[in-house]
Amino acid sequence: MRKYQLLIPLLFFAITIKAQRKYSNEFLNLGVGSSAFGLSGSVVASVNDVTAGYWNPAGLARMQTPRQVSFMHSDYFAGIAKYDYGSFATSVQDNTAVVGASILRFGVDDIPDTSELIDADGNINYDRVKKFSAADYAFIFSYARKKGKNNQIGDGDGLSYGANVKVIHRLVGEYGKSWGFGLDAGIQYKKGKWSLAAVGRDITSTFNSWSYNADKLSTVFAQTGNDIPKNSTEITNPRIVLGAAYTTAISEKFNVMAETNINLTTDGQRNVLVSANPVSADPTLGLAVDYKKTIYLRGGVGNIQKSTDFTGKQIYTYQPNMGVGIKIKGFSLDYALTNVGNTSDALYSNVFSIRLDFENK
Repeated sequence: MRKYQLLIPLLFFAITIKAQRKYSNEFLNLGVGSSAFGLSGSVVASVNDVTAGYWNPAGLARMQTPRQVSFMHSDYFAGIAKYDYGSFATSVQDNTAVVGASILRFGVDDIPDTSELIDADGNINYDRVKKFSAADYAFIFSYARKKGKNNQIGDGDGLSYGANVKVIHRLVGEYGKSWGFGLDAGIQYKKGKWSLAAVGRDITSTFNSWSYNADKLSTVFAQTGNDIPKNSTEITNPRIVLGAAYTTAISEKFNVMAETNINLTTDGQRNVLVSANPVSADPTLGLAVDYKKTIYLRGGVGNIQKSTDFTGKQIYTYQPNMGVGIKIKGFSLDYALTNVGNTSDALYSNVFSIRLDFENK
């Protein structure tokens, strides 16, 4: 009985330990911004607002206003996990460069800690049950600018480039914690209706240094037959994202934008469309239509995977997303529904985000 009462806090800790082998810092690949979610993350070539600090720092140099703020909230796994994001960006150096800061949190809160449910005399005392959180945090600091004579920020033609410095903190109650550090870099090139982009995430590999509370773990792990983890370092391998976007007006009031991205991972074979070792390729596609740059309708396809149906046949699944948005002066409200129709193995999520634009006085 005691063994099963200890499983809940250990489950989240075991997931963290297992992640050191491959899928390190995967919460940083969820995405930010409802507009991007509606496009299945196909935005690295077209992003030109404050969320570029996450997707492609070079896009910050194409912001339409000198200062922007954005917030997002989403629930995962029927509300068990919370995902929150906030960011700020402002122009500097006489509107020739942009600096920004972003914060992300993905966490499960109020997890019952039953490790002390049974006292030294063998009595069950529910007053000894505590609660803890298993949460991942990321702090991203960005810098971007445009190259050339006309290097004022804005969505004009030419080359822009940017970089991120990331600080990552992961916490599993009193059981363990880690600190990590990483770098991103990206470029965007726009010419007429076309935009091309390349982003390198964790370009030098990101290192997370874990430390564990041996006193807290020794008794619990010994009773459940688990090995006590040792202080260690997990490594996030580099990821490269390539993107191409095309934007055109289909009438005086309507515009359309289509973009495709290819996510190249370097940490071994993954269950994606092009699965290979050590590099796998995961393509995504997004399409957006707007009315006078005020009302937006978005759709996208991503998360293409191979799976097995009930008959044992190998099939491909995909995740369709959709979203809508409205922009009134300096206020933008966006909504996205991921996994429309529940066609993939992923659970659907409702994602809301807002953006505030501030003009110079």
